[in-house]
Amino acid sequence: MLTVSGVSRGFSGKRVLEDVSFEVKPGRMTGFLGANGAGKTTTMRIILGVLAAHGGEVSWNGAPLTGADRKRFGYMPEERGLYPKMRVGEQIAWLGELHGMPRQRARAATAELLGELGLTDRAEDKLEQLSLGNQQRAQIAAALVHEPEMLILDEPFSGLDPLAVDVVLGVLRERAAAGVPVLFSSHQLALVERLCDDLVIIANGRIAAAGGRTELRERYGPPRFELVVDTDAGWLRDHPGVRVVDVDGERAVFDLAVAGDGTEQSVLRAALDRGPVRVFRPVVPTLDEIFKEVIR
Repeated sequence: MLTVSGVSRGFSGKRVLEDVSFEVKPGRMTGFLGANGAGKTTTMRIILGVLAAHGGEVSWNGAPLTGADRKRFGYMPEERGLYPKMRVGEQIAWLGELHGMPRQRARAATAELLGELGLTDRAEDKLEQLSLGNQQRAQIAAALVHEPEMLILDEPFSGLDPLAVDVVLGVLRERAAAGVPVLFSSHQLALVERLCDDLVIIANGRIAAAGGRTELRERYGPPRFELVVDTDAGWLRDHPGVRVVDVDGERAVFDLAVAGDGTEQSVLRAALDRGPVRVFRPVVPTLDEIFKEVIR
């Protein structure tokens, strides 16, 4: 498990990270979210040892993170960093060897990865001959080839079309299912919501929220319900203990003034007294709504 504890960092006298703390657990996909300049990339670079923290500590499985530990990590930067004139398969295998893999094992791992990522037919092409989306797949292969114990990916889905996204998702989920902790940043909130187990939201260099996806939905989502009936639902405005968010003919969305006091059941009974109820269900907040709530 990767643990970031109280990490701070400044540049030219200005604090860009302040008391940043979170965990990335084995076998779980952790989405690292924040607006541009919030501190995501700086945090990742501190984890990887590219930058030094000015305070706090990063640990791996309960011990301070070392250079030897970091060599067993896989990292994909947001900026493309592969050699454009080198052949794709040759380059990925060479990177595996740089991580200490025997040549045959590196080549076998490369062939397997290129197959998983749909790049087998492009193995002999130079990187610069690939589309931007395929170059992104090659970057992901470079981060995975040495069979890392931890994955840190900065905007791994940038430039990928929906089919390529599904391919990459499948590859990352396989690694997580094998017990690898995965930390990735992304601006595509709908994709993060679909993929991640845990969320870390950073704003202005501080952690604004962290926890499991379901936990954060419960913490930041109001007790909200949707009701659909056969007649006009405007009567709900006068029902005690509710705040109507929206009414559109037969459909209404409402919040409870007090959670857990049974008001939602009294609404259901009142609706049934008026006729058939077609839909009555809690409304779960989206990640986009949670994100906007916590960074305000």
